[in-house]
Amino acid sequence: MTDTAWTKDIITSPGELRELAGTPHEAVIKKSVATIDDHVRKYLSISPLFFLSTSGEQGRCDVSPRGDGPGFVKVLDDKHIIFPERPGNRRADSLLNILANPHVGMLCIIPGLKEVLRINGQARITRNRKLLETMQWEGKTSGYGVIVKVEECFIHCPRALNQAKVWQVESWPAAEELPSMTDMFHAHLKMNGYLLKD
Repeated sequence: MTDTAWTKDIITSPGELRELAGTPHEAVIKKSVATIDDHVRKYLSISPLFFLSTSGEQGRCDVSPRGDGPGFVKVLDDKHIIFPERPGNRRADSLLNILANPHVGMLCIIPGLKEVLRINGQARITRNRKLLETMQWEGKTSGYGVIVKVEECFIHCPRALNQAKVWQVESWPAAEELPSMTDMFHAHLKMNGYLLKD
């Protein structure tokens, strides 16, 4: 393969894509709802983890995990949910993106369940004390959280988690085969000319 071989046969139109992907079944389209019903409420009450997708003003994307105790994403009403922001590394990539572009996507997960819940909507950052004092973490909050107005939510099929065997412990790599996060962290710092002091 030449260095440029991968640039060939790029799909550039919806028509080309539909020829390969096909047309979704009507049920796949109509499973999406714009309200938080009892089924979505129950899912969120058990889920301890979701991945938050955002993009900034220039289109630069970010996906960041958010995790806490089951049910940390709370339902405010039939159209709004809220989750607290926890102390972290202070990059605030997702939050800065939200300020520039409120459109977000959420991929919610329940351990052991192969179907995921997808939520799309528009987000705002709040520092409302009354809301946040009910969402403390180890006796404290970061002082702000994110409210999402739900525009679309639906259950996604289990194919991806089935194929990845995510919940099958016997398929997981052995500990000695795992990449070293410390080595990766230091290597990437070095690439950018930064060396940690001993």
